[in-house]
Amino acid sequence: MKAASRARRVATLVAILLCAASGARGLPAAQGVGPDAATGTPPSPPGPAPRLPNGRPDLNGVWQVPYVPDMTRDGRNQKGAGALPFTPAGLTDWESYDAATGDYTGSCLPYGLMRSINAPYPFHLVQSNTHVALLFETNTWFHVVPLDGRGHPEKLEPTWFGHSIGRWEGDTLVVDTVGFNGYTRLDTVGHPHSDALHLTQTFRRIDADHLAYSVTIDDPKVYTKPWTNERTFTVSSGGLIEYSCEENNRALWEGRIKRWVPPDPR
Repeated sequence: MKAASRARRVATLVAILLCAASGARGLPAAQGVGPDAATGTPPSPPGPAPRLPNGRPDLNGVWQVPYVPDMTRDGRNQKGAGALPFTPAGLTDWESYDAATGDYTGSCLPYGLMRSINAPYPFHLVQSNTHVALLFETNTWFHVVPLDGRGHPEKLEPTWFGHSIGRWEGDTLVVDTVGFNGYTRLDTVGHPHSDALHLTQTFRRIDADHLAYSVTIDDPKVYTKPWTNERTFTVSSGGLIEYSCEENNRALWEGRIKRWVPPDPR
């Protein structure tokens, strides 16, 4: 991509992200990392991963996630996928994408499952014996994952967040998601996916303070083979705060970006 085009894309995306929370949130320092500011002594290591009475790892809590605007790049607490294996159609979509012509998030529409996790805001994970719920601070969205052994329905109504089912593989929670409407992007810079997207996410409690996370993207319409991004979440002592986008994106109603409309299915 040409430098000017990339610079324009980044500037537009910054404008889109101004459709944001009702209050600024500072990112908490990672626990158990670095010396104590007052004494210079190393902090105590985190304790072991807690467990529920049923023996499963306890994933409950508010988790601060690294902001991942580009899933191909390495960053703090995240390992990017590197160069992506685009199909010809996927590469055309990627090279022609311009957020200024109507990124859906600028119109306050749902980010979708992957982009909600990539956002720089925490989520609250609520776990029971039969379900896991992801309560996102981002626009107060939520996603519920059953753990009761059911499969995906034969006929799915495509949605923004898809249909998820979960299972335990030892101490790792695996969440399998299909049934996307294909309207969303994977990350802020706009990596594409189609309605054939299949997400496989894993959640593993490393210790009292950290959660290891991975996601594998499998979409044969856009990528020639699956690819994976990995990251680490840090437990937060605070709760979620109110976030409301609605119709309050100044970049949209002042005309700096265009309102997004779904592609014509015909």
